[in-house]
Amino acid sequence: MLTTIEILNTLDHCYDNDFWYFITLNHPYVYLIDSRINIFRGQFDKWAVAAEVLGYNPRGGAISLEIFYFGNCLANLELYNGKPVNSYQTFPIDDDNFYSTIDGEVLKNDAAFWIVRGVAVPLSHNKRHYTDAGIELSEDGPDEIRIEEAARLSIINHSHLFRATNEELYKSIPKDLDNILVIDEWYHKEFLLDNHFEDINKLTRLLDSYGESVKDIIRKQEEEKALRNIEEWNNNRPGSYETWQQLADVIAAGDALLYKPTLQPNSHWKNWPESGTL
Repeated sequence: MLTTIEILNTLDHCYDNDFWYFITLNHPYVYLIDSRINIFRGQFDKWAVAAEVLGYNPRGGAISLEIFYFGNCLANLELYNGKPVNSYQTFPIDDDNFYSTIDGEVLKNDAAFWIVRGVAVPLSHNKRHYTDAGIELSEDGPDEIRIEEAARLSIINHSHLFRATNEELYKSIPKDLDNILVIDEWYHKEFLLDNHFEDINKLTRLLDSYGESVKDIIRKQEEEKALRNIEEWNNNRPGSYETWQQLADVIAAGDALLYKPTLQPNSHWKNWPESGTL
């Protein structure tokens, strides 16, 4: 029988797998635009989570939708260095159209629309539209609209076009699972563990060819990583707070009504002002 503890244990230990990550809303290279959580449940205790994170990465030069997968029945995962990765990216906006509308990291003055999944989504250059939507423009230059700002306005009335399709959601989830709960906002904690040597003595032996001063520096760095990991585990792992405790209850029982959050949602992009700023 599937239990809440089993589900939380899977989420808490996602970093036990190489190249796996928990849901990231505050990525330093990606301006957050939108996010969503999908909960899946099936027969024979099968379950999965697909979390959508839409963002703009200036280095990648694109607006991408990254889907993070968790569960006990995942398949067809992407590979990196021959090992499975629990996320993959898709790009809702037509490439040629997107690149024709931008100049560096801002919209061209004559950019009129983005083609999102075959639909023309109008772009606004009217600053009042942004102000009314609660979007504070950075105004790097006169009359400039940044790409992430345009996307944050566009998604307000066209969110369904930017979010994952069923085909994308089920890419790594068996088709016989049902999507029993969709959450557009939730209380979130960033959870990131560093790779480090758990055995400091083993690390010291591996560094025997280095001088003592270098070994001391590396040893101190690894000890600091270990301490950060302990703090992350105690304070930020999914199983440590209400959101995922309740979602695990939902999954275990197959009952969406068990999700009754009391914590104020913070997953909106406004709550992660450091995303994309590195």
